[in-house]
Amino acid sequence: MIDPCRRGLLVILSSPSGAGKSTLSRRLLSEDGEISFSISATTRPPRPGEEDGREYYFKDRAEFERMVVAGEMLEHAEVFGNLYGSPLGPVRDAMSAGRDVLFDVDWQGGQQIRNSEMGREAISIFILPPSIEELEHRLRKRAQDAPDVIARRMGEARREMSHWAEYDYILINDDLDTCYDQLRSVLVAERLRRDRRPDIAQQARLMSGQIKERT
Repeated sequence: MIDPCRRGLLVILSSPSGAGKSTLSRRLLSEDGEISFSISATTRPPRPGEEDGREYYFKDRAEFERMVVAGEMLEHAEVFGNLYGSPLGPVRDAMSAGRDVLFDVDWQGGQQIRNSEMGREAISIFILPPSIEELEHRLRKRAQDAPDVIARRMGEARREMSHWAEYDYILINDDLDTCYDQLRSVLVAERLRRDRRPDIAQQARLMSGQIKERT
C-alpha cells in the first residue's frame, strides 16, 4: 500500500553482469507494491514487440538531446552509438505520490543520479558476487556468449566493482534468498527514516508539546 505521507526514494541498484541484479530487481518489483521501475529513454529503434512507454521511451536524437539540455534527464550515456537516459518527469510524479523508483544502472549512471537535484533522495546499493571465480562461472553457465565476449564482460565487471566504495550499501549475492531479504531490509529501514516521514515528525512534535503542557 502506498503511503502518501512518505517521500519516495530513488533506489540505485548496480552490479557487474552476472551478479544477480536483474533477478533481484524483478523479484522486488513483483513483490513490493511501493516501488516502480524507472523506464529509460533511448534513441535506438524499437525491436519487434516493444512498445513506447513499456520497455523504453523511444526518442529521436534531437528530442533526447533537447531533454538533456533542458535538464529533463536524471542521467544519460551513449552506448554503441545510441543514447540512453532516465527521464526526470515520471520519477518526480512517482516520488510525489510516495512511491519509490528503482534504477538499474551502472556506476556512472548512479553517480549522475546522486549528483543531480534529486540526489538527496537517493540510496545506492551495490550487488557483489561471492567471488570473481563464481562470477566467471555464472557467465559461462549462461552458455549465451562466446569466450571473447565473456572475457570482455569480466574486464567490465572488474571496472564496475572498483567503484563499490561509492555506494551506501554493499550486498554479497552468495545466496539469492538471503541477498533479497537483505535488500528488503535496507528498503524497510530507509522508508522509516525520520526525515522521510514528515507526518511522524509532526506527530512527535505535537505529543512533545502535550507533555510540556501537563508538566
